[in-house]
Amino acid sequence: MSLTQAASDDELAEILIQAPEPRYVAPTNRDRIGRVWVPVYLNGKGPFRLVLDSGATRTAVVPSVAQRLGLDTSKSPQVRLRGVTGIAIVPTIRVNTLIVGDLQLSPTVLPIVADAFGGAEGLLGIEGMADKRIYIDFRNDFINVSRSKSKPAEAGFTTLPMLRRSGNNMMVNATIGGVRALAIIDTGAQASVGNLALYKALERRFKAGEATKDEIWGASGDMQAGEGRVVSPIQMGNIDIRSAHVTFGDMNIFSHWKVTSEPALLIGMDILGLVDTLVIDYKRRELMIKLQGRR
Repeated sequence: MSLTQAASDDELAEILIQAPEPRYVAPTNRDRIGRVWVPVYLNGKGPFRLVLDSGATRTAVVPSVAQRLGLDTSKSPQVRLRGVTGIAIVPTIRVNTLIVGDLQLSPTVLPIVADAFGGAEGLLGIEGMADKRIYIDFRNDFINVSRSKSKPAEAGFTTLPMLRRSGNNMMVNATIGGVRALAIIDTGAQASVGNLALYKALERRFKAGEATKDEIWGASGDMQAGEGRVVSPIQMGNIDIRSAHVTFGDMNIFSHWKVTSEPALLIGMDILGLVDTLVIDYKRRELMIKLQGRR
């Protein structure tokens, strides 16, 4: 997800929206589709449960959070919220402090988004994460946000280097159905979505009569229809993902990330939630994955 912040009502300026130390480990849980909820403190209050969203450049909250903080949104600047499927203009609030683990922001502006996170109170974006390491243990339901110590992955992990591409920090190389492609890791997405270039490259492999009609809803509240297909294998490093359901479509976010002409796949929590442990080390620019059953 990306955001564009408004300087005024008439002029909109662009802003784009994996051994833990026990003292930074915080209990978490997941919604019904596996997205991680992170306990976040705002202005010393909370914790508020926000969805960890590696595809968002800014943190955003639902209206009830602004109410609990006693902040008025009627006179706040507006921002243009860009989600996977579209764009919406939304109000903002300004908070003095945002704290989760070693991440501390002060002050910061938070967009107000629709209450559409399955009970979560917003999303936690990557602002301030440049020198941080996020450790997510899905099996034991905890998350650790700490300063990166530039340590390599522990035994049992597969390490994937993040590509240096403008507009998104969470791209890695992948091979999908034998086709070289970009994989975009998005912990805030409920479903995995492929662009039309990937669909065209795989079209001959699809079986007639096995397509499904899918709907993808973005943080902006917009819906885009797509065609669902079973894709196999998705290979990242030495990781093979078999028989994954992927929705293909001309989604708005692919144009924003400028990945319409080359095959690309946004990997959401329908796939990511199946792993044992996920580590995102922003300082090392590495994604580290430990599969279930691997020691």
